[in-house]
Amino acid sequence: MQASISSATPEDVPGLAELAALTFPLACPPEVTPEDSAAFVAANLSAARFTGFLADESCKVLVARQDGRLLGYCLLVLAPPSDPEVLESLESGRPSAELSKFYLHPDVHGSGLAGQLIEAAAGAAESVGARSLWLGVNNRNVRAQSFYRKSGFQTSGRRSFQVGGHTFRDLIMVRRLGTGPQ
Repeated sequence: MQASISSATPEDVPGLAELAALTFPLACPPEVTPEDSAAFVAANLSAARFTGFLADESCKVLVARQDGRLLGYCLLVLAPPSDPEVLESLESGRPSAELSKFYLHPDVHGSGLAGQLIEAAAGAAESVGARSLWLGVNNRNVRAQSFYRKSGFQTSGRRSFQVGGHTFRDLIMVRRLGTGPQ
């Protein structure tokens, strides 16, 4: 599948919030309740939050679309991380950009669009001087981990991630930039 990938605009905000509400629960472990997931989305992936991301110079939101339909998005955080576990995992790859969100509509899973979006994200991070791209992924989300490994990421540590009353020990995965998928 060939889609266009570009920076998000304010006109994309309602669609981003809608896509986030659909896709975030798909990546959650079974013990995350629908209520926990909805609360996380409301606090972190609402239209107001996406508006804030677009206004924040330390963030970049990329969208993937085909025939005008929003099919996926990712959020790059270009500010240095403050979490000591993340900093330790990135020791040799700084400065680094965080791939904070990376979601595609379930209709396009397996279409190749994820690979296009991850390469666009890597290119955007590299263009602002990042030497590596890092992300956190739930340790039980094997499908996502497999995709990230195929895209050149390697596990480098763990961090805590809170959803509702659950604290997960996510994997931290890092990709050196300038090397492409391995």
